[in-house]
Amino acid sequence: MAKSLVIVESPAKAKTINKYLGKGFDVEASLGHVKDLPKKVLGVDVENDFETEYVVIPGKEKVLARLKKLATGASAIYLAPDPDREGEAIAAHLAEELGGDNFDGKKRKKKKGEDEVIIHRVTFNEITQKAVKEAFEHPRTIDRNLVDAQQTRRVLDRLVGYQVSPLLWDKVRRGISAGRVQTVALRLIVERERDIKAFQKVEYWTLDAHLHGAKPPLFDANFVGANPDKNEIPNEETAKRIQADLEGAAWRVREVEKKERRRSAAPPFTTSKFQQDASRKLRFSVKRAMMIAQRLYEGIDLGDEGSVGLITYMRTDSTRVSNDALGEVREYIRSNFGAPFLPESPNFFKSKKGAQEAHEAIRPTGVMRHPDAIKRYLQEDEYKVYKLIWQRFVASQMMPAVFDQTSVDIDAVAKSGKTYPYRVTGSVLKFEGFLKVYEESHEGKTEEDEELRHKLPALEAGQKLELKGLKPEQHFTEPPPRFNEASLVKELEERGIGRPSTYSAIISTIQERGYVMKGGGKFAPTEIGLVVTDLLVANFPDIFDLQYTARLEEELDEIEEGKEKWTDALAEFYKKFAKDLRYAEKHMENVKRMEKPTDEKCERCGSPLVIKWGKHGSFFACSAYAKDDPNSCTFTKENPIDLPDLDSADMQETTQEEYCENCGRLMVLKRGRFGQFMACTGYPECKTTRRLDQGKKVPDIPLEEKCPLCSRNMILRHGRYGEFVSCSGYPDCKYIKQNFIGMKCPKCKEGEIVEKKARRRGNLFYGCGNYPKCDFTSNWKPVDEKCPQCGNPYLVEKKLKSGTVIACPNKRAGADEEDAPKRRKKKGAAEDEAVAVKCDYSRPAPEPVAVA
Repeated sequence: MAKSLVIVESPAKAKTINKYLGKGFDVEASLGHVKDLPKKVLGVDVENDFETEYVVIPGKEKVLARLKKLATGASAIYLAPDPDREGEAIAAHLAEELGGDNFDGKKRKKKKGEDEVIIHRVTFNEITQKAVKEAFEHPRTIDRNLVDAQQTRRVLDRLVGYQVSPLLWDKVRRGISAGRVQTVALRLIVERERDIKAFQKVEYWTLDAHLHGAKPPLFDANFVGANPDKNEIPNEETAKRIQADLEGAAWRVREVEKKERRRSAAPPFTTSKFQQDASRKLRFSVKRAMMIAQRLYEGIDLGDEGSVGLITYMRTDSTRVSNDALGEVREYIRSNFGAPFLPESPNFFKSKKGAQEAHEAIRPTGVMRHPDAIKRYLQEDEYKVYKLIWQRFVASQMMPAVFDQTSVDIDAVAKSGKTYPYRVTGSVLKFEGFLKVYEESHEGKTEEDEELRHKLPALEAGQKLELKGLKPEQHFTEPPPRFNEASLVKELEERGIGRPSTYSAIISTIQERGYVMKGGGKFAPTEIGLVVTDLLVANFPDIFDLQYTARLEEELDEIEEGKEKWTDALAEFYKKFAKDLRYAEKHMENVKRMEKPTDEKCERCGSPLVIKWGKHGSFFACSAYAKDDPNSCTFTKENPIDLPDLDSADMQETTQEEYCENCGRLMVLKRGRFGQFMACTGYPECKTTRRLDQGKKVPDIPLEEKCPLCSRNMILRHGRYGEFVSCSGYPDCKYIKQNFIGMKCPKCKEGEIVEKKARRRGNLFYGCGNYPKCDFTSNWKPVDEKCPQCGNPYLVEKKLKSGTVIACPNKRAGADEEDAPKRRKKKGAAEDEAVAVKCDYSRPAPEPVAVA
């Protein structure tokens, strides 16, 4: 008997679903998308109503061939990718490949004599037996509106990426890219960094009073002045004047206000709230958190139970919860916490505007599966994420926490007759409510945290207080904090930029492109990030505008709801985009040709230095250089960009362990032929690696050596080509020390020999400081000593397996030992004619002198 064919995206999801469907079904995985726009061409005909050309993704031919073969003998075909735009597009493309053009619930084309088969679309928000069976009992057709919304987003991204990125290659550097949403996210980071640099610190002082009532404990009250919202102690002089005036003052309670304050539980997780809490509480990157959630959704092997989907679909902006789940969680709360913790009716939460209410919030598929009960089946990070989701969901249906809040206003009447107002507010937790299970995370300390810190004695109006001491303290206003992953996700969501399901890819892309660096969990733009942002914002004022990007997201929602035609939305976008593109092609600055004057002087010829742009960023170059003149000065030096020091950021990583950004597994230190590197423990399934210097800022090392120009201490820094020594006074002093070895060039007799590092492979070599006037180079360190055998003006120091030797460069010392490849014969030489060897002088190098 023929079986029905079910197609999902991943093998893990297929394994879980197969358990519920039984023997009458074959469940196969498409391994994600099977079709996409072609890589080497635009694939969109903007002149013909944005007609798209989708092709089978390279590498997916075998997957499709297998699916087509299985579809040939299937009694029915069910397409079950995820219940969102991407999943609907995967289903549509599979239907096209398996059944021609009839993929809207119609019959699949069959060969002559075969029965016709209907292609169904099934969706479920959780992979449980009940949800899966219910979905298969009520299949539907493919939703063209969802497919059109996904296609619109794909075409928008393709148009921007394919037509803006080549401009950046031409004007800045090959290999970099522009993205419709990633550039806007980068813009937020760049603008925040500039706000920080432009911020002017303002001094202010606090003058806390340490007071004692009739009974303990002692407590601190804050000076509030006439206007509590405005700081009224701007400097030390004012603080000292108030402090002096308060000597011998009478302290009395003016008013005591007591009230009960209730704090309600947060709703169950949406995608963005989950990403933020996973970042703040678990210190997981957004990408890692979403990968772990994907595994929990698709199914985890729970021993005798088999593969079980532990959470609902993790890409959602809805806070809705099914009636069955509400009934189950309320019963759990009643049984485990008691009636006082259970509200009379379920808690309902309002979703944000435009949320897809057909989806549910992220919750456990079975609340009776306590995290500790299944901990032995989960990896450590899976357990942490499941526990976070379980606790948030259970807490969302519990009673509010209740606090007794006391606010005390105090008057300090000085001998001068002037009254200074003080205030203190304290809170005491009266009933835990939902806090017994879970507390929502926040950026920094909240006012409530401060209130809970204050433990107040019993106080009443008119009561006299005793001053134990005044604590004047200097403060400065602080700039806005740099974004971390949680706060960037929050900012993107609040501005309506992108969708929570895309935040992981956005954050990963701007890091992979080298547009931002990350330290202590905080983001700051790199030099290339600043340059690209400025060029794109200046030349594409419409496309990379924050409000316009948010409006495009709303249009995608309208297309999904059938309120707008997808080609109309693209036509409106392309009208603006084409205008900006024409402007950029004419007016975008060519950074490659940039020559920015500076006050620096060339160390070689004394001409002014200019800042130019190269493959690896900006650098100093001599203005006397002429491309057509081989004798012109070619002096260059690194431009140590004044990038932010992120090592001192206050957000610390919770562990020293590092996790793979692609699969979430642990990264370990390994050693290869090019040195140490980090590698994923999931090898060979996952081949992710990272250089030790990649994404990690190496701290600068202060030296005792003084700068010859300004006498400040020198610093050992780490640049893109390795270590270098420069002045600590940068950017006031831009002196960079050259690594001279103390020997004149044996070829031109003028320049000094300098130790250099090759840009491509990073290996050391030695060259003349007068390059390109003098092209002397040596792979071995030159020694200022004439060869006693042939008179060559210098020798070289070579480090061989047998030891270090001093040899004449006219012979490849140690060739028999070191050089595996045989010497090549001269062109046209006879078979028995060997390459001439000028000198064979070689001696062991002297042992280094031990210092007592």
